[in-house]
Amino acid sequence: MASVTLKGITKRWNEFIAVKDLSLLIEDQEFLVLLGPSGCGKTTTMRMIAGLEEPTHGEVFIGGRKVNEDLPKDRDVAMVFQNYGLYPHLSVYENIRYPLKVRKVPKSSHLEKVRQAAEKVQLDHLLKRKPRELSGGQRQRVALARAIVRTPTVFLMDEPLSNLDAKLRVTMRAELKHLQHELKITTVYVTHDQIEAMTLADRVAVMDHGIISQMGPPEEIYNDPANLFVAGFIGSPPMNLMKGKLYENNFQHPNFSISINHKANLEEATLGIRPEDLILCAAQKGVLKGTVYAHELTGESTLTTINVGPDRLTIRGPKEFKINIDEAVGVQFEASKCFLFSNQTGERI
Repeated sequence: MASVTLKGITKRWNEFIAVKDLSLLIEDQEFLVLLGPSGCGKTTTMRMIAGLEEPTHGEVFIGGRKVNEDLPKDRDVAMVFQNYGLYPHLSVYENIRYPLKVRKVPKSSHLEKVRQAAEKVQLDHLLKRKPRELSGGQRQRVALARAIVRTPTVFLMDEPLSNLDAKLRVTMRAELKHLQHELKITTVYVTHDQIEAMTLADRVAVMDHGIISQMGPPEEIYNDPANLFVAGFIGSPPMNLMKGKLYENNFQHPNFSISINHKANLEEATLGIRPEDLILCAAQKGVLKGTVYAHELTGESTLTTINVGPDRLTIRGPKEFKINIDEAVGVQFEASKCFLFSNQTGERI
């Protein structure tokens, strides 16, 4: 097993910088998720760890050994891709066995190693089938088994669940979490899906424009966002953000004012609050007033969107809650549940 260390990694194509001076330590046996929107540099970072891309500047270490000059096959990492990458003419058994053949592992051990890997992902009864005879979830499990069959020092997973339907994604998340716990192999997982990040990761690195915007345990990223980008990206639905001014311990919005225990005076600031920290009430009783724009039942809860002047707020409520579109409502919330951000820098105040 091994840690992964990136020191001052930069990846540039002509004038475009995909990853900028990124330094990162991924601990041995840690499950780290690189999270961010398309184009943020997360997949490029993973490909530099794998050796599929060469850093313009910086150093990559796996298990304390510098690997910049090593070919991908010599880095002892296993990758799982979004599109599975299975050989259609080979059986499940042969697909899983393929890394053993390439690495010239003694043939006498192949059967046992393949069976052990297949059992870990519940595929031992499907070894004779071809990929075309499998469901999407089963194909993804074949790709996982192929990655774990030779017990690499590092797993690299590039959006492996994005091609699956919603139900399968939930199932596969649980399987991946259990598998990593069982195998205890350092794992770097790339995704744009923050639900995957929150449920799978020991730590999440939120990336934006080639840098890490914030890194920490999932609960820290959610409960203590460092800046506007993280606040607006993390959460489903994301944090409500309202622009206004901060003056003499008051946040002043075009439609309301609330006392905030903060002495900074800013011409422009943004107040953020999570949907679950807002409560709908009668219009005359609210800190602010608005009208209902939409009301959705998600199953375990309801989401009500209201218009408040130039802004729209989303409020999470109980699944039994009902309300009519265009109805006038009030919203209650506590100042202690609010976050403040500078509009100029985007940083938390």
